[in-house]
Amino acid sequence: MRHALLAGLIVGLSGVTTASQAAEPLDVVASFSVLADMAEQVGGEHVEVTSLVGPDSDSHVYTPSPVDVRRIAGADLVIFNGLQLEGWMNRLLDASGYRGVKVVATDGIDPLHFTGADHGEDGAEGDGHDDHAEHAEHATHDHGDLDPHAWLDVGRAEQYVANIRDGLIAADPAHADAYRRRADDYLTRLDSLDAEIHRLIDAIPASRRVVVSGHDAFDYFADAYGVRFLSPVGLNTAAEPAAADMASLIDFLKHNRIPALFYENITSPALIRQLAEETGIPVAGTLYSGALAAEGEAATYEGMMRHNARVIHDGLAGAE
Repeated sequence: MRHALLAGLIVGLSGVTTASQAAEPLDVVASFSVLADMAEQVGGEHVEVTSLVGPDSDSHVYTPSPVDVRRIAGADLVIFNGLQLEGWMNRLLDASGYRGVKVVATDGIDPLHFTGADHGEDGAEGDGHDDHAEHAEHATHDHGDLDPHAWLDVGRAEQYVANIRDGLIAADPAHADAYRRRADDYLTRLDSLDAEIHRLIDAIPASRRVVVSGHDAFDYFADAYGVRFLSPVGLNTAAEPAAADMASLIDFLKHNRIPALFYENITSPALIRQLAEETGIPVAGTLYSGALAAEGEAATYEGMMRHNARVIHDGLAGAE
């Protein structure tokens, strides 16, 4: 009788352990905060997401640590952008020995190439100063020939969500229906967000759709929404602009009566402050490109994109 009771207790405990293990969330590691938020939106209660590069932090200058190697080694799913945004990711994957499911979020996206060409036909009027400004804009980049910042177009970001959904299903097929349902809801919200951004930008007179910000990460936003972006340091957030490039950009801003300047959350505000002092142009606010905010509206991808569009609209739409 005791043996029968003991056997029943063991079976019962075994069942409790199995159910507990099944309830454990999927261990997901994302390379930076935007991808981490997308994974949380699609995964919900079924995932526990770690972001290697946190909010308000710069993927360009990130150096992996031994702790990150252990995080990758223990993960069920690893998500990264690709297109050479994370130049350190392959070394990190190799060092960890990770052999699980990987998601390259940009798979299926037709990437933009760095060309130094003007962003559309609706930029500010000029008299030949554009060439100097474009030189300053694209003076430095560290991602090869392809622009990796595709999440800054909400339409392209929807492909990110689809890729993340498929990766979650591959790593955790038991919750496939939940991942599909949450992804569908998220994609519906992103469709609405995309339309909202178009409305905000379309309300800005075409001649005023020129944004000067910390570093050149906004080509996808420019391509999708018809805004021209200029940056004094190109794509390298750690770079310092050449004096001649700064002089050309200052001349361009004054000549074309650019209405506002913008900080960027992952770059030093010093260069934008210098431009503001030299030109008298006001700083309209902070834009978020390569990282979410630690708190506030821009702490999610949806909030970040809505914030950027509103700040650009408010800084440029009413300028004379």
